[in-house]
Amino acid sequence: MTKHAIKLFPFLLFALFAAGCQSSGSKNPSAASYDYYQTGIASWYGADYQGKPTASGELFNRNAMTAAHRDLPFDTWVQVYNLENGRKIRVRINDRGPFKEGRIIDLAERAADELGMKIAGLAQVGIEVVSGP
Repeated sequence: MTKHAIKLFPFLLFALFAAGCQSSGSKNPSAASYDYYQTGIASWYGADYQGKPTASGELFNRNAMTAAHRDLPFDTWVQVYNLENGRKIRVRINDRGPFKEGRIIDLAERAADELGMKIAGLAQVGIEVVSGP
């Protein structure tokens, strides 16, 4: 094994484990499940939406640790794992989306930056519910 492969090995193991535990998630937006885990593509949104109302009625703040999800209830906190670089963050769901096929979460700009995916724009992630409303 090369030095680079050894360094990535723990992340690859996590990705394999995550894929085996993948859940389609709760389709009931009225209740978050603490055993919810989902993998897929994350994207982010920022300046174009600054100050505009989110689906929850809250004004969008690109510098907040918030995110959009199709199904999870508003005010649910999720841990987001970047499966490409090992970083993780916690964000609060306050909006709906993403609306592009194949994406599972849309992060506010600051959250994307902290997750190390802002420049790339997209990242393979795992998300799990850590607390609900």
